[in-house]
Amino acid sequence: MPKYNITEKKEKVKTLSYRSSVTPDFVEDIAKKIISKLMIEQKYRDPNYSAKRLADEIGVNSRHISAVINLRFQQNYAQLVGMMRIQATRYMLQDGNFNNMTMEDIAVNAGFTTRQSFYATFYKLCGMTPREYRQTYGTPSEAKVATSKKKAKTKATGKKRGRKPKK
Repeated sequence: MPKYNITEKKEKVKTLSYRSSVTPDFVEDIAKKIISKLMIEQKYRDPNYSAKRLADEIGVNSRHISAVINLRFQQNYAQLVGMMRIQATRYMLQDGNFNNMTMEDIAVNAGFTTRQSFYATFYKLCGMTPREYRQTYGTPSEAKVATSKKKAKTKATGKKRGRKPKK
């Protein structure tokens, strides 16, 4: 009977590194397909669209999707999709045609499921809240421009709107 319970160490089998197994041509080809699916077909707006579904639609392994996104875009799938969603929300916040939409409506339209994840992602990528961004870079809607012109005209003429005061 041995004095110590000693077992031999088993050698660890290295798993295939998908980052090293892809060629530059393969990376570029798959990157174009990823951009096509996510941006052109706007799959990023679907909150349930995953890297697995993307891989199935493109016809490759989901690990290859992960490796290509990491090599080509230097981020992971969630970060890439979050960036695309924030780009869409920035456009909506700058465009006066979307001024009647609430922040929650804009977030849902871009594919965010919760207000908290929208605000956290937006602040992380833009350095300000969506409201601050809209106030800084947004354009007023036509209705707001018309109202502000009317107010400016009223101030310029000195006429006040409403009832005349009783004497």
